[in-house]
Amino acid sequence: MAEKSQKSALLRMDNVGIVVESLDEAISFFSELGLVLEGRATVEGEWAGRVTGLGDQRVEIAMMVTPDGHSRLELSRFLAPSVVADHRNAPVNALGYLRTMFTVGNIDETLERLRKRGAKLVGDVVIYKDMYRLCYIRGPEGILIGLAEELGNK
Repeated sequence: MAEKSQKSALLRMDNVGIVVESLDEAISFFSELGLVLEGRATVEGEWAGRVTGLGDQRVEIAMMVTPDGHSRLELSRFLAPSVVADHRNAPVNALGYLRTMFTVGNIDETLERLRKRGAKLVGDVVIYKDMYRLCYIRGPEGILIGLAEELGNK
């Protein structure tokens, strides 16, 4: 009789990480979006480099959490080693990290607030199947961010 293989159960997604040049600017922008700064620290030491494969590293991080407490965004600023690549201005159809999507109560009001912090609309605000209003914006340092507003739930 063949033995059944059992997968370990996925418990949750802890966070999405984004590397930035200015932690203060990114924190300010994502706070304006509605995330809350949960904590800020410097991560360094041999153990950290073993996890990332970067060797000796020193990284300043900020953990931001959504108002419901279920999703987190980890913002990182590498002090050492130096940043080696920049994907922030990659087009929407680039391979790899694409964007983070946030659901907002009012997309127009959110866009107005975020434009004051430098956000730029990538395309248009569109309606998807009478269910959502959607758009992509470029936030701090060109980071691609999706915004969604649920329709009919007001």
